Amino acid sequence: MPSLERESHRIVIAGASSLLGAELKSLLEESKFAAWDFQLVDEEVAVGTLTEAAGEPAVIQPVEEGTFERSHLVFFTGSPQFTRANLVAAHQANAAIVDLSGLMDYPMKHPFAVEWFLGLDKLRDVASRMDGPIYTIPSAAAIATSTLALALASLGLKNLVVTCFQSVSEAGRAGIEELESQTSQLLSFQSVGKPVFDAQVAFSLLDRFGGAASRPLEETRKRVRAEVKACVAEKVPRPAVQVVHAPVFYGTMFSACAELDRGATCQNILDACKNAGLVITEEDQSPSNVSVAGENVIQLAVPEPEPAHVGTWWFWGAADNIRLPAWNAVKLAEKLVP
Repeated sequence: MPSLERESHRIVIAGASSLLGAELKSLLEESKFAAWDFQLVDEEVAVGTLTEAAGEPAVIQPVEEGTFERSHLVFFTGSPQFTRANLVAAHQANAAIVDLSGLMDYPMKHPFAVEWFLGLDKLRDVASRMDGPIYTIPSAAAIATSTLALALASLGLKNLVVTCFQSVSEAGRAGIEELESQTSQLLSFQSVGKPVFDAQVAFSLLDRFGGAASRPLEETRKRVRAEVKACVAEKVPRPAVQVVHAPVFYGTMFSACAELDRGATCQNILDACKNAGLVITEEDQSPSNVSVAGENVIQLAVPEPEPAHVGTWWFWGAADNIRLPAWNAVKLAEKLVP
């Protein structure tokens, strides 16, 4: 549905001060959109932050009347609440909306939203609509889980259980600062501050944060499950997903257990995973949050059979939780603007 607004060369990044927003801007500036006009906006607490766009100093602005007018692309990279508050204005501006905040799939899937990440169409053997008003880029945990599940479809996948290990950067810079300060405080035998997580996240594996956490782990878990459900659709049995906290700064790691046809071999599995775009590491190299830092791929270790149950296999993998969704958002933009 072309219009004067959609023909403009203007991109709005709503949530520009977030880690995702900063990564997305950097990747857009390295793409064919480098010469486009970038409008950086965010919530009041981030307004006035000095950054740069296209090599020039830029200040993050508040959302005002007319912020989204004549924009071709609008990326939401902040909190779901910020996306919800500004979605109508972006839609009325006739912009193509790309959501990385998780709002569109949770708590209720938006009726016009199209899930997308590079390779999803091939995995589902169904072409995604490219004329819709709203697109969602799943979290790295959901992309990894969905890719693995769909890759194993040809091997008679019966059941898949995935545990995703979430780093503190999912809570943004405040989460990173809290882990850093807690680590220092504990090593100095001091009591720890807990304004973000309301829990000791340093040196701890947790299945939940404190009741006053700014971003409850339960909400992240529900979001990832909703995203996976939307991505795999009816192609394979829906994976069971757990999300736990890992005391690391960046990255998403995952452990998975899959029940396949008894005749599936390690080579069959490797071929299917490689065809799905997963990068298999050497047998003596384990994927980690360090090995995937700055990478736009999902790394996977060579799967191992479970001796107690024939046809059951263990998987271990990792992805950059900031880079992977941001990179997919740029790839989607390149499809929307040929």
